[in-house]
Amino acid sequence: MHAWSVQDAKARFSELLDTCMLEGIQVITKRGTEAAVLVPVEEWRRLTAAARPSLKQLLLTDTARVDFELAPRGQAKRRQLPEWD
Repeated sequence: MHAWSVQDAKARFSELLDTCMLEGIQVITKRGTEAAVLVPVEEWRRLTAAARPSLKQLLLTDTARVDFELAPRGQAKRRQLPEWD
């Protein structure tokens, strides 16, 4: 993995892109601090596919995907309708 300053990345973008495609992930720094990453598209697809569960996995999981509580049956608070005169 090679680090490029923002100035170098802007001035030599074509070279940055070619290096990324040949060697893999390239880091772009701003004032010496890592700011961004250029990733080959194959690597990006692999990472996003691994991070996202499939619909089948979601349906077969025994854990909830959201945290909310339902009031016990019959104890839910209902909205009061305004009284009209």
